[in-house]
Amino acid sequence: MSRARPPPLVTGISPNEGTAWTKVTIRGENLGMGAADLIGLSICGHSCLLTAEWMSASKIVCRVGPAKDDKGEIIVTTKSGGNGTSTVSFKLLKPDKIGILDQSAVWVDEMNYYDMRTDRNKGISPLSLRPSNPLGIDIDKGKLLQTDMEQTFPGMSGDFTSENFSATWYLIENHSGTGFDQLRLAANNLKKQATKKNEGSLAYVKGGLSTFFEAQDALAAIHQKLESDGTEKVEGSMTQRLENVLNRASDTADTLFQEVLGRKDKADSTRNALNVLQRFKFLFNLPLNIERNIQKGDYDVVINDYEKAKSLFGNTEVPVFKKVYAEVEMRIGALRSLLLEKLLETPSTLHDQKRYIRYLSDLHAPGDPAWQCIYAQHKWILQLLQNCRDEFITGQRVGVGALDLDGDTRPSALRMSHTASLKRGGSLRTPRPSTWRFETPQQVQFVEKLSDVVIGQLPNFWKLWISYVNGSLFSETGEKSGQVERSKKNARQRQNDFKKMIEELTHRLVKLVRGALLPATLPPGELGLYGGWENKTELTGLWVTQVIHTVRCCHDALATLEIPNDLLQVIQDLLLDLRVHCLLVSLQHTTEDVKKLAEKEDWVVDNEGLTSLPAQFEQCVVQMLQSLTEPMETKPGEINVLQLDLAQDRASELCVVIMKAFISCMEQLSMKTDSDSSYTSVDLASPNTFSSAQEEFSPTPEQRLLIILSNCQYLEKHTFINLAEHFEKHGFTGTEKITRASREAVRDLDQTLFDAYIQRKSDPIVGSLEPGIYAGYFDWRDCQPPTGVRNYLKEALVSIITVHAEVFTISKELVPRILSKIVEAVAEEMCRLMHCVPSFSKNGAMQARLELWALRDAVACYLTADSNANFRQALEPLPQLHSGADKKSQEELLNTFKSGMQLQLTCFQPSSVQPVKR
Repeated sequence: MSRARPPPLVTGISPNEGTAWTKVTIRGENLGMGAADLIGLSICGHSCLLTAEWMSASKIVCRVGPAKDDKGEIIVTTKSGGNGTSTVSFKLLKPDKIGILDQSAVWVDEMNYYDMRTDRNKGISPLSLRPSNPLGIDIDKGKLLQTDMEQTFPGMSGDFTSENFSATWYLIENHSGTGFDQLRLAANNLKKQATKKNEGSLAYVKGGLSTFFEAQDALAAIHQKLESDGTEKVEGSMTQRLENVLNRASDTADTLFQEVLGRKDKADSTRNALNVLQRFKFLFNLPLNIERNIQKGDYDVVINDYEKAKSLFGNTEVPVFKKVYAEVEMRIGALRSLLLEKLLETPSTLHDQKRYIRYLSDLHAPGDPAWQCIYAQHKWILQLLQNCRDEFITGQRVGVGALDLDGDTRPSALRMSHTASLKRGGSLRTPRPSTWRFETPQQVQFVEKLSDVVIGQLPNFWKLWISYVNGSLFSETGEKSGQVERSKKNARQRQNDFKKMIEELTHRLVKLVRGALLPATLPPGELGLYGGWENKTELTGLWVTQVIHTVRCCHDALATLEIPNDLLQVIQDLLLDLRVHCLLVSLQHTTEDVKKLAEKEDWVVDNEGLTSLPAQFEQCVVQMLQSLTEPMETKPGEINVLQLDLAQDRASELCVVIMKAFISCMEQLSMKTDSDSSYTSVDLASPNTFSSAQEEFSPTPEQRLLIILSNCQYLEKHTFINLAEHFEKHGFTGTEKITRASREAVRDLDQTLFDAYIQRKSDPIVGSLEPGIYAGYFDWRDCQPPTGVRNYLKEALVSIITVHAEVFTISKELVPRILSKIVEAVAEEMCRLMHCVPSFSKNGAMQARLELWALRDAVACYLTADSNANFRQALEPLPQLHSGADKKSQEELLNTFKSGMQLQLTCFQPSSVQPVKR
């Protein structure tokens, strides 16, 4: 019959030399299918089967016996493969003989032990040492908890060296997944081990059977001799002599071996101490290891070692262990203090804070480190906010740029394009002329700095609290449920305290911003703590808009953290006040800008008779409204500022003030005397005048009046309507009130300027009529027949033509209104003069009628009801013409006058000619 498996083959042995009873490990192939399959093992010709321990088909462990050969092969014999071969050999060393007084180091051979401790919290003593595998099969550890096994088997133990050993516990714990065949193989292994022990003892007895017989015969002879001599202890008896001999031998032996035995006892104690140090070196080295790991920052290693030492030696009664453990506790106490100090250090990252809190929790630090950290962070953030204010107030913060030359830090309307480039904490360092240099105001920098502090610190502060509430500070994987529950319980108890912390932080932020921008909204008692900005320049609307943007960013950053809205309401209230303040300040500063527009009047008119002043005014107001777009925009959770009654009324009042300020500006320009600005008189009747003298042109007072009148008409008909549309577009209410008040004011100014101009132009013309009529001692009662219109009337018409040219050059639309009023004044004067004549001769009546008709027909286009009535009343005192010849003569003279002054009188005819563009 052929064998089922190949013969065993030994390919290695370790060590490959040694004395008798040296433990060796044999490796090779086909070394048996199990412990029962191994039937023979010899090394150097000596059987080692009694000490052999089969591990696997490639490994066997045994001890070398006292073989006769110094070197030989290793032969393994199995049932399945028969006798094997070997490719290696073992060299047997003979031990040196030691005399009885020679010193020798005795080494205790250590068996293969293993420690079943798998959890540092089980607290099993390292002295609990056990054979590695008593069943001889692979161990399959289950996942059962120690507490569950203790509850299932009360009072029992899975340690087979224990008095309360439970085989069921051991099998469940170590072989819960092992099959039945393997368990049956394990039972056979146990039986074989028991059989080997019995057979080994019997073999040793059989080998020394003759020695036992000889000893038995000697003992029997001694017993017989003692019985024959007697058993009584008498002087000279054999018993007495034997006792004396034994005592002398004992004393001699004690004398000979006293020093040797003493050294042996000392060696035993030293060896025991070394054994203890070796077995418990973890504890004895722990203080130094803790110190080294603390210096390296390996706090996790320290905590793990401490928990292991605490579970093993926390309740020990051994004095030396207690002493070393006390030193460990001292080092751990120092570590707790160090970690708490690092935890409370500021600034620190959220990751470091969580890490230190976990360390302190694992070290069972007294108190609540997480809450201590939250409290310290709260105080630190408050101090940061207050320090920002102190730095700016004491002047430690230096501005980014330089002040304007006039000391005004407000960016004007022309600077609006640069405000878009403003960033938090940044400067306006874009290249520009030296006259435009300005810096970001201190208040704006201060608010941006506060926002940086809040956005940089408060989110981590809030996240630390959330981690404290949900217990993730101690475990992110669900472990350490006890600490998590304690954390949640503490957090529930301190919710109100943390809410007060957030309220204090937001209130501090708001009060600091109010102290810088809205000091009037703070109680007088808090101005000393949060105010102190009296010496700083007041901000314009554009800078307040930047502040609003910064505060909104801060609010949005906090809102994304899901902080309750009631805690952020105080910031919303601040934003509302800032938006109202921005609205009012923008309107007030626009009023100041409008007042300065008079300095920009260049008196250059266009085809419509307008200067650039109305357009500049409209542009100024529109730019102000555009700058208010962002602050007036209603974000989620905000209130529409323009729907507040108080803000509406105040804004409407300021808008009216802006309109009246511009009207007042134009009034000042109209009242400007010649001494206020030099001018060059030019002939406005010439269309080529402005092409050569436009740049040097400076209007006369009368021309200024006409220009302002033209601007007033444009304001009423166009500008105010356009601005009303812009106001409504930007959400302003009460535009009708603003427009009505503006129109009333501009009409009053228009009427005043119109009356002033008419007075200046009509008085000289009216005043020249009476002297002209009676020039040369003219007498209506005694005069020559009329030969034509006299010169005084022609001069009056030329003066009216001059006025027409002046007005027409400025504004065509003003011509009918002004000439009609001047014609009324002339007609009224002529009527008065005619009624003052006592009587007219025939020639006088004809002369008067001719001149009245000539004047009336010349200005017929500008006659009004009043002027027509005056002409009719002027003709009433004159006698009627009855002669046809007289009437014909009158008509001929009138036609002659008209034909003679046809060119001059053409300007009084309706025409579509546009005024000359300048």
